[in-house]
Amino acid sequence: MDLLQSSYAPDDASSPEESAAASSPDSSPLRLPSKSAAPAVDDTALALSAAASASRPLDPSLHLVAFNPTADQLWAPIVGPQHPHAPISSASGNRNHKLGHVEDAAVLPFLFDEQYNTFHRFGYASDPSGLHIVGDAQPQAPEPDTVYNLAPSEHKRRRLLAKADNQEEPLPPEAKNPASEEWILHNKQSPWAGKKEAPPAELTEEQKQYAEAHAAKKAEKEARGEGKGERAEVVVKSTFHGKEERDYQGRSWITPPKDAKATNDHCYIPKRCVHEWVGHTKGVSAIRFFPKYGHLLLSASMDCKIKIWDVLESRTCMRTYMGHSKAVRDISFSNDGTKFLSAGYDRNIQYWDTETGQVISTFSTGKVPYVVKLNPDEDKQHILLAGMSDKKIVQWDMKSGQITQEYDQHLGAVNTITFVDNNRRFVTSSDDKSLRVWEFGIPVVIKYISEAHMHSMPSIALHPNSNWLAAQSLDNQILIYSTKERFQLNKKKRFAGHIVAGYACQVNFSPDGRFVMSGDGEGSCWFWDWKSCRRFKTLKCHNGVCIGCEWHPLETSKVATCGWDGVIKYWD
Repeated sequence: MDLLQSSYAPDDASSPEESAAASSPDSSPLRLPSKSAAPAVDDTALALSAAASASRPLDPSLHLVAFNPTADQLWAPIVGPQHPHAPISSASGNRNHKLGHVEDAAVLPFLFDEQYNTFHRFGYASDPSGLHIVGDAQPQAPEPDTVYNLAPSEHKRRRLLAKADNQEEPLPPEAKNPASEEWILHNKQSPWAGKKEAPPAELTEEQKQYAEAHAAKKAEKEARGEGKGERAEVVVKSTFHGKEERDYQGRSWITPPKDAKATNDHCYIPKRCVHEWVGHTKGVSAIRFFPKYGHLLLSASMDCKIKIWDVLESRTCMRTYMGHSKAVRDISFSNDGTKFLSAGYDRNIQYWDTETGQVISTFSTGKVPYVVKLNPDEDKQHILLAGMSDKKIVQWDMKSGQITQEYDQHLGAVNTITFVDNNRRFVTSSDDKSLRVWEFGIPVVIKYISEAHMHSMPSIALHPNSNWLAAQSLDNQILIYSTKERFQLNKKKRFAGHIVAGYACQVNFSPDGRFVMSGDGEGSCWFWDWKSCRRFKTLKCHNGVCIGCEWHPLETSKVATCGWDGVIKYWD
């Protein structure tokens, strides 16, 4: 045992005391050194193969890789050496983006948009440093022009130059005749048809007749001055359809009956259709009862005509007014009903004599009038207000024919004008989804109403007690606003259930204020109770949109409706 212990004694035992301590029974047990039983392996070849694998690029056709490639190998080019003049190699480690190295540049959004639009408009742009021009085209001036610092005249000049460069040779005279082969050759605009040098097959006799008729009609239209955007002169005329314009006592046909008065102060919901007026060839856009009496009904249509109908006796068309060359948008009676205004898409506002059918005066600003109103005060019946498509409310003095005021605050086309507060103020609505309150004669907004939840309001009606406004909102509901100083929204009153999104359906009140009514986009007329806001009744009135509805001012249970089917219906 002593020999065995001595053979395993450590070489660095320097003293007999340490050897005695190691051999004592109280010391720690003996620990033998570890030795590997595996034979020695030469890993030089393995290291060389790993180094070779790490240096060579990956084969993209491999489905299995026997080692862990580095990022440089994954992004290394597939074939060929690196670009010798590349400033920063994508295979090197100097990348801050997965597609390469991206340099930071502080560019304001406006400057970026300016150079972006300039590059797409003119073909060049300035880099962020401002020292170099990028793009195929080069600026003509030393200081490069951008789309934002060019004058409008320069934009126009460049457009004309580009148009002149792209303009082809003038067409021969024969190319203007649709019956000729030249016209057929020059009108092959189909992108997939290609350029055909030879004309197609010959036209049939029916096609030739149609082409000749088309050419004759076009020549006639150009002769009248309607060819290239010129306004055609419309002959203003009116036709009386009644038996006689004056009765045996000399009274005019528009004179209201002497015994016309309200039979009952309490209004009732109509139940059935008692009459239909059919005379317009296109949709009816607006109807208005004769003020205070309602014995006549005025209607404006998309067939460019205005008709007035007898309501009480014969129930026939009494007179047709023809003076607009395009669809009539709005109509409005004066206080006594002897005159009325009409606004058409031909950009004209005409002031008519109801009895004779003559146009007293015509007003125009070159824009489309969407709504026309006379000041309701008796001493201001010569003042006209019109909401235009160019965001303005224009005020005319019809005696002088001059524009006396312009109310220009809206951001969209003006849809309605409603007088409130004893006609000292008026409320306007617009396509900009806002309501604005104005002092009459002062072009400054005294109240601006615009909320995030608001939609456009194409129709507004005043309650008979003059304390509330009902506004037709295009999110399929009717909102109520106060006409007091603050013009607040009454959140407790809201009338819904009908579908009016996309249509300027008229909203109205019964004469006693107990009912609210409105047309809708599905041809129905809806009635709600004013106090409870509950739906009272729904009448299916028209095939299509029911765009207008009016309650008779004296007959407390009679209502007139109009729609885009060209029919006016009278309900009782």
